[in-house]
Amino acid sequence: MTELFLLRHGESVWNAEHRYQGQQGTGLSARGRQQAKDAAGYLQSYDFDEIVASDLQRVTETLQPYVDTLDHPAVRIDKRWREIDVGTWGGRTFADVYAEEADVVDAFARGEDVARGGGETFRQLRARVWEAMQEITRGGVRRVLVVTHGGPIRVATAAALNLPAGAELVLDPPGNCSLTTLRLDGLTTYNVPTGVDR
Repeated sequence: MTELFLLRHGESVWNAEHRYQGQQGTGLSARGRQQAKDAAGYLQSYDFDEIVASDLQRVTETLQPYVDTLDHPAVRIDKRWREIDVGTWGGRTFADVYAEEADVVDAFARGEDVARGGGETFRQLRARVWEAMQEITRGGVRRVLVVTHGGPIRVATAAALNLPAGAELVLDPPGNCSLTTLRLDGLTTYNVPTGVDR
């Protein structure tokens, strides 16, 4: 059994400004830095066998207060835990994107797995996160902290629950610095679905 603790990063400046981030973005806002400190305090009650993190700034800044509490910190950076790529939408406000591409925003809101801004689909995100999850469970590690983003947490949860492709879009996005715990007893029965997006 592997316990996967998925921590979403704290509020970033672009979160506060209601901008799409994807694989771009800023560091933490003042509120996000406080969230990271609070999360570090909470995480001290756990003993993790491994710590994995996305390489994006808002994640590394979230993780730092916790790492500072450890005697021998070792963090494995894994780009597969990056946020979904939203292409040309990165850095643009929600309102600006909607004014120019309302049809794509509406399609996504209806549950269609579109490549926003020419970036990735959720199906593509799920494939790379699934690969990262399999690697963790094959390694025999028992308790793993993964500091990541909302999109990867949603697809990881959907994969762990063996939900069909597209079902991650109906899961609520996790809040900043929220912790999602998945208990995985091997991941050999699930395959990332292929075929036509719904």
